[in-house]
Amino acid sequence: MFLASAKKLRSFGIIGMNQRNFGLISRYNPRHLYPLVDDKLKTKLLAQKAGITVPKLLGTLQYQHDVRLLKEILRPYDQFVIKPVKGSGGKGILVITEHDHNLYFKPSSDAIQLADIERHVSNILSGLHSLGGKPDTVMIESLIQLDPVFSDYSYEGIPDIRIIVLKGYPIMAMLRLTTHASDGKANLHQGAVGVGIDIGTGNALHAVQYGETVSHHPDTRKTFSELAIPHWDKLLQLAAACYEMTGLGYLGADLVLDRDQGPMIIELNARPGLSIQVANYAGLAPRVAIIEALNTIDPDPQLRAAFSKQQFSVDSGIHPPRLLHTRSGDPKP
Repeated sequence: MFLASAKKLRSFGIIGMNQRNFGLISRYNPRHLYPLVDDKLKTKLLAQKAGITVPKLLGTLQYQHDVRLLKEILRPYDQFVIKPVKGSGGKGILVITEHDHNLYFKPSSDAIQLADIERHVSNILSGLHSLGGKPDTVMIESLIQLDPVFSDYSYEGIPDIRIIVLKGYPIMAMLRLTTHASDGKANLHQGAVGVGIDIGTGNALHAVQYGETVSHHPDTRKTFSELAIPHWDKLLQLAAACYEMTGLGYLGADLVLDRDQGPMIIELNARPGLSIQVANYAGLAPRVAIIEALNTIDPDPQLRAAFSKQQFSVDSGIHPPRLLHTRSGDPKP
């Protein structure tokens, strides 16, 4: 974790909350565009229109009286994900991996009944998990299938890849790995592992859980030193294309690798958090400065992704060296 004085943090190029809010979010994200990403259903429809792969939509529920339709909507599916359309931070997401007679099984193998799912859906509709506590809509999606490359690096859930994009250029990335502590959710605050990823190669650089450096997955015990994300160029290009898709100059693109369909976008965020800096053992400020110094923005997402690979790779010198080969007791910045 970055345990240091404000002066020392600045020397690492760490961006704080105020700088993020006023120097990035307010500067580059017009407020009228927020609904495009705050509403997951709108994001999904936008992505589909842009030809970007997203999880299949199985159904939606808008009103409390729609809860009675849930049984019929779910009947054809043994696996599915229920989400609040306007939720944040993974709150309110229910993942079902198996359906056997009257029981539905979560990734942890805990069994629940239809009545439990109906109660959960009713809570979502009432706004329990939404931004601002306002009434919400329920979105039911197909379950993403775990890519085999992550089978030893994730526990009871699907990992995702967060890529920060500034003015259409990917500038920092991390992999969020599910754990038993996070209840199978890729949420760092709940105990998921954040792995900093080299923009240039897709290789793991550094990993943290609860802000502390770790060298292996806490449940599978698999070390991170050899972790490399496949389809890396495609993932960067998808993230870069979100600039044209939304018009947002500063955003977090959350992507996954599906075993059958490959890279896909699951969510976008107009106010991405700053813990990605801890996972990468590096600050965002030097990368922001490079993009802000550009006279023009390349109109081609592929060329922007290629630029980022060159500028922000470990070999470029802007990023500290890989730390995953070091053992416990490493010095902290």
